[in-house]
Amino acid sequence: MSKLSVKNLTTGYDKVNVLHDVSIEVEPGKITCILGSNGAGKSTLIRSILGLTPPRQGEIWWNGRNLAGEKTHKIIASGIACIPEGRKVFPRMTVGENLALGAFLEISSARIRERLARVYEIFPRLKERSVQLTGTMSGGEQAMVSIGRGLMAEPKLLLIDEPSLGLSPLYVKENFKVIQQINDLGVTVLLVEQNARQTLAIAHYGYVLSQGKVVASGSAQALSENDNVRLAYFG
Repeated sequence: MSKLSVKNLTTGYDKVNVLHDVSIEVEPGKITCILGSNGAGKSTLIRSILGLTPPRQGEIWWNGRNLAGEKTHKIIASGIACIPEGRKVFPRMTVGENLALGAFLEISSARIRERLARVYEIFPRLKERSVQLTGTMSGGEQAMVSIGRGLMAEPKLLLIDEPSLGLSPLYVKENFKVIQQINDLGVTVLLVEQNARQTLAIAHYGYVLSQGKVVASGSAQALSENDNVRLAYFG
């Protein structure tokens, strides 16, 4: 199984650096989380891994190669999928059509059907609503579509950006249960979140970002017992 290693990453937009010398390790088969408040640089880190905001310095190692400077479609083809912040579903397409887009690199229709069956097993509600326009669904249901679409790529590594954003507590709880379920299937997860309590309950290891720098790291248990982390996130 492949490990993701981000080494001394510095990047940003225009003349401003957002991430400063960031290094993280995402161990195979584990859930690694990135905690941080708004503006800490969490989404920029995801964008850098995907090649959308190329590194100015540093390396991103995955599957024995440095992804820094690679095109996004090649990075996706290497086995990385992303569930973006705010879900980003296609509202005028049906649930089934949205899900099918996640498997755009797969040419075998039999394999696509197999993947779809697996997604419907995880989200039975999506099967019931496969012909419903996604834009007519609740935020929680759209979150299911977004996660399902990411799984359709059959990724080795799944990047999940702020899955609890804008969801009711019930759907947040359901979402985190699903993320744990996905990890139990052998998918490595990098989870970017502000909701520290729920995140540390399912993560194995984590990093805390503040103003674009890693200010704390350790096992999920160690972070939840860290006084500074407790003060910042648990009050």
